[in-house]
Amino acid sequence: KSQAYLKIPSRPRVANGAMTLAALALGGALLLASGGFRTAQLEAPRRRGRQVPCAATKRAFDPAEWSEEPPQRIGHGFDIHRMAPRGDPEVRGPVVVGGVIFENFELGIVAHSDGDVAYHSIVDAIFGALTLPDIGQFFPDTDPRWKGAPSDVFMDEAWKQMDARGYRIGNLDVTLIAEAPRMIVKDHPRSEPGKPFDHKLGMVENIASLLGCPPSRVNVKARTHEKVDAVGEKRAISCHVVAILERKP
Repeated sequence: KSQAYLKIPSRPRVANGAMTLAALALGGALLLASGGFRTAQLEAPRRRGRQVPCAATKRAFDPAEWSEEPPQRIGHGFDIHRMAPRGDPEVRGPVVVGGVIFENFELGIVAHSDGDVAYHSIVDAIFGALTLPDIGQFFPDTDPRWKGAPSDVFMDEAWKQMDARGYRIGNLDVTLIAEAPRMIVKDHPRSEPGKPFDHKLGMVENIASLLGCPPSRVNVKARTHEKVDAVGEKRAISCHVVAILERKP
């Protein structure tokens, strides 16, 4: 049977997996020989039987070409905090997520500040987009000033840094990962007839207010961890955030 395949040169060897995927993405129909991808090993130059380390090429750039800020910047933030019964001496207070306080939830948060995983992740995403140090360097947990501090303070600093550089929120995508507390509650006292109460809507309003942007620029979604690991066992809560910053007009 005739088969079309990517020919791998004998020397130097290269990894063809990425090239194959690129060709497939362009619509090329490839039949790979021997039933699948053939990934060759990258080899370093050898001299007299001894392996010689490969030095990466250093490439210069013209600072003048990079003097202007880019029109957009992208950052990612992540945070995780332990939860424990409210009577545990490590617990600082109730669970707070996106500025929403879960006062009636049986577990509390273990953190130096108020432990708001949403706010902390957003702050780190903004700092990352601006190539600044992480939130732990701005607000170290060894500093007593931040003991029990509301995370609004950290969000305010993130906004100041962003504004000073001439940026505003393009959009924020927040993903909460929590087995509990529940973000959508069917029998909440504030539920409208026939509708569950969605805590995420309040989080969107809080985040947009603190960062000076329309709520339409903020998305908060939530999922469980399928009862896997500390988050799935209700011993922790975590959050991922992707932030796009855009230049102010």
